Amino acid sequence: MTIGARVIKTGLAVALAIFVSGLFGFASPLIAAVAAIFTIQPSIYRSWKQILDQLQANLMGAAVALTAVYLIGSTPIAVGLVCIAVIILTIRLKMDSAIGLTLVTVVAVMEAHSAGWLFAFQRLAMVLTGMGAAFLVNVLVYPPRPRKQFNDQVHEAFDLLSLLLRTAISNEMKEQVYNKEKEKLQATLRKLQERYQLFEEERAITSSSKQSRARQLLVSKQMIRSLQKGVDLLEVVEEHYIGAPGADEWAVRFDRQIEEWTKYHEHILLKAEDKMKPGVTIVPEDGEYDAFKAQLISFIHPQLDERKPFIFVGAALMEYAYHLRRLEKLIEQVQMRQRGEQDEE
Repeated sequence: MTIGARVIKTGLAVALAIFVSGLFGFASPLIAAVAAIFTIQPSIYRSWKQILDQLQANLMGAAVALTAVYLIGSTPIAVGLVCIAVIILTIRLKMDSAIGLTLVTVVAVMEAHSAGWLFAFQRLAMVLTGMGAAFLVNVLVYPPRPRKQFNDQVHEAFDLLSLLLRTAISNEMKEQVYNKEKEKLQATLRKLQERYQLFEEERAITSSSKQSRARQLLVSKQMIRSLQKGVDLLEVVEEHYIGAPGADEWAVRFDRQIEEWTKYHEHILLKAEDKMKPGVTIVPEDGEYDAFKAQLISFIHPQLDERKPFIFVGAALMEYAYHLRRLEKLIEQVQMRQRGEQDEE
């Protein structure tokens, strides 16, 4: 099991919240520690947004709690009713992520009212202390870098996809191993989608950085789509090709095409990181690819119903190839724009 940066930062945020609570002389650091746990987020932007949402929701929750104590008291039933009201208000204000900590504030403030208003406000200060400690740790300690994490996971997903595609037609891999690697690939793609969302949430300040960010988002989205088309090809081979009549006869030709396109995919990812020499390309030759398609059509046509599996596999391979070509064009356009902007400067 790998211990990620977020796990470490959560521990540090709790420790800092407890330490600051001691400096301020709070009776107990528990509430500050709980607030710190709720506030840690996987990106700076999301952390800042969480702070704003938590601040608004907690101030609203504290105000409702204090008003309720004055009007209906702080009996267990009153606390429960106020919690229901605060949940409804928080959802209406579209701050669902702040519900947990806001309820902690409500209960803490209402429970502390018997000790006086000053103690109730101190409970609110504990919550704010925990939030501040978490935000400070998130910004200063291993600050989230969604772009780098996204690129690392793209390569991880491609390595898994390449391995599975190159052994799918020949069906060489043990079924147990194949399923395990496929599960890893699907899990990595889910993480990629989450990373993309974090990258998408980030906000640029200047107009030039907004344009650059928009272009990078377009490339990143196409990277995910290209990987997904590779997974779709894998699914089609698994479902339709293995065991189909004539599959052994075409295995070498499909293997060769898949090898060519996965090699091309790798080349594109290297180009995206500017690791390739200008003008170098290993795109599969159109002549050879066209000849493969012509042979495949000629093979399928006489017995269309019996050879439908080849239609599915051929279409999935062509779709994968189309999205790889589109990805390379997008990368080239983005890099050309970047070089043009650098020359202008």
